[in-house]
Amino acid sequence: MGWTTAPGKEFFLFAQEAVVETKKVVWPTRKESFQTTGAVFAFVVAMAVFLWITDKGLEYVIYDLLLGVRK
Repeated sequence: MGWTTAPGKEFFLFAQEAVVETKKVVWPTRKESFQTTGAVFAFVVAMAVFLWITDKGLEYVIYDLLLGVRK
């Protein structure tokens, strides 16, 4: 019954067009996927180290130099 109504026909047409568009996509190879994952992982590690160093540096400046709390 859903295929005979106007919304049902529109949905069926949309689904067919979605399948056609999906077939046009150039999917990455396994090697490309691993390379991209490695690059993202390396960037995340580098940013984590950078933010940790920044945090510790600001902690030192604020608590030790400015406030003198940790003496």
